[in-house]
Amino acid sequence: MRPRMHTVSGRIRLGTAGASPRLRRWALAAVLLGVALLPYPSLGAVSGVPAAACRSGCRAGSVPSMIKWIRPLPGSWQVIPGLTGTVPASGLAYMSVGYGVAAVGVGLTVSGYSDKTGAPLWDQTLTGFPAGAAIMSVRTWPGEVTAGVSYTRAGHPQRTEVVISGLTGTETGRYPAAPFGGAVGGSSRYTVIAGPTAVTSYDNATGRVRWRLATGQVPQAWRADGGTLYVAESAGGFLGSAPVTALRRIDLATGAQVVVRPLEGLSFAGTFSAAFDGVVLFSTAGGVTAYSGATGAWLWSAGGAVPEGTDPRKQRIYLTRESSLIAVNPLTGQVTATVPGSAVSGSAGLYAVRDGVALGLDQGPGGDAWGYDIGAQRVILTAAGLGWPHYFVDLSGVGGSAGLASDLVVIAACAQLGPSSPVSASPSASPSGTRVLAPAQTATAPVPPAASGSASSTPGPGVSTPSPGVSTPSPGVSTPSPGVSTPSPGVSPSAPGQGCLRPELVALNL
Repeated sequence: MRPRMHTVSGRIRLGTAGASPRLRRWALAAVLLGVALLPYPSLGAVSGVPAAACRSGCRAGSVPSMIKWIRPLPGSWQVIPGLTGTVPASGLAYMSVGYGVAAVGVGLTVSGYSDKTGAPLWDQTLTGFPAGAAIMSVRTWPGEVTAGVSYTRAGHPQRTEVVISGLTGTETGRYPAAPFGGAVGGSSRYTVIAGPTAVTSYDNATGRVRWRLATGQVPQAWRADGGTLYVAESAGGFLGSAPVTALRRIDLATGAQVVVRPLEGLSFAGTFSAAFDGVVLFSTAGGVTAYSGATGAWLWSAGGAVPEGTDPRKQRIYLTRESSLIAVNPLTGQVTATVPGSAVSGSAGLYAVRDGVALGLDQGPGGDAWGYDIGAQRVILTAAGLGWPHYFVDLSGVGGSAGLASDLVVIAACAQLGPSSPVSASPSASPSGTRVLAPAQTATAPVPPAASGSASSTPGPGVSTPSPGVSTPSPGVSTPSPGVSTPSPGVSPSAPGQGCLRPELVALNL
C-alpha cells in the first residue's frame, strides 16, 4: 500500500483560489513563484507598484548588491505595466545564459554577450527565412548557441533550429525541428534536435547524422535532465499528453535508449511535467506523482501540489501548495524547506532558485530585485531601482535567462521611459496553443493545466509567429557605469506600451 501523501505546513488560503487547483495555482503565481508567469503574459496583467517585497524583519541592515553588469539593449523596446515589463516594441525576445555566453534573440537577430562582463561578443542576423519568420527560442550549450526560428509554410507551422558558434557567432548549421521541439542537447561536437517524428544527433563539423531514434508519427512531450532526454509515449502526443504509457530514456551523447514503463498500472498518473536528477514528475488536478526515471517505480506523491522549478546546486525540486513554496528531496519527496506566501507578501513573486537563494522581482518604476535565502528566510542581496524588469523563461527547462550551471540571472529593465507607443507585445502561447492568461484573469477565465515555467506538461515554448522585429546593435554604444539605474523622476506610464529610451540588459548574481 502506498504511503499517505506528504502534507505541508505553513499553508495560507487565498480566497476562492484555495478550493480550486487551477485558481490556487495562478493566484499563487502572483505571490510566490514567477516561473509560472510565462515570458509575455497577456496585456491584462496586474499593474501598479506593489508594497514592500517582504514583511518587516526579512531584510535587515546593509545588504550587498547583486548587480554583476549592465549593458544597453539595441533596438526599440517598450514598457508594459505590471507583470510583463520591458519588452521589444515589435515581436518577442528570447534569452539564454550559460557556458560563457548570454544570448538574446529578437526578430531574426541573435546577439551574444560575455556572461562574465557583459561585453558584446557578436551579432548574427539569420537570413533565408520566409516573411513573418521570427526566433521563438534561444538556448546555450557548451561551445554553441541554438536559435529556433518559427514560420508558416503551406499553412502549417514549421521550425528550423539554427546552430551558432558561441565563440564567434558564426552560423554552423540548420536542422528541421518540431514546432514544440528544437535543440535538446548540444556541445562543441554535436547537436541533438527533437523533430516531429524522431530525435536526431548531428555532427557539428560535417552536419551528418550521428544517430536517429524514431519517436512515432505524433510529436511527443519531452523533458531534458542533464545528459538524459525523456520522451513520452502518448497516443495524443504533446497536445494530449495523457495517458502516458511509457517513457523513452535517451542518452544524449550516445543515443542509447531504454523504454521505461510504470511498474504499477498501465500508465503514469497524469501529464508529463518535469524531470530532474533521475526522477520524473507527472501532474494532475489533484497533485504531483514522482517516479523513478530508470525503473518506472512509484516514489512519492504530494497532494494539491504543482511542480514549479528545480535548484540543481541544492538538488531540490520546488513545488507549490496553496500559498507555500516547498523544497523537496527528488528521491524521497521529503520537505527540506518551506516558504509561506506571507514571507514575500506584496511582491511580484519569486522566480528562479539557485543554491537555495530565490530571485524576487518587484513591479514598477522603482522596483527592486532581491535574493531571498530560503533557509535563512530573509533577503541577503538586493538591486534597487530596476524599472519594470522582465525575466525570460524557457518552458522546456533547458534555456531561459537563469543559468542552469551558475548563479547568474539576466533580465531586461528600462532605465528611462519615453513617449507612449501602441501595444504590440503578443500574449504568450502555451505549447498546446492555448492562450495563457494573466493571474488577474483566472477568476473568470479558464487556464491551461500545468502551464508552469520549468514544470510545464508539454515541452518548449508555444508556437507563435511574432511580427519581424530585427534588432541591430547601434555602433559605438557605450557601457553605462556599473550600479543602479533609475527611471527619470516623476515619469510613469499613462498607458500600456510606453516607449523605453534606455532599455538595459542587467545581470544579477544570486
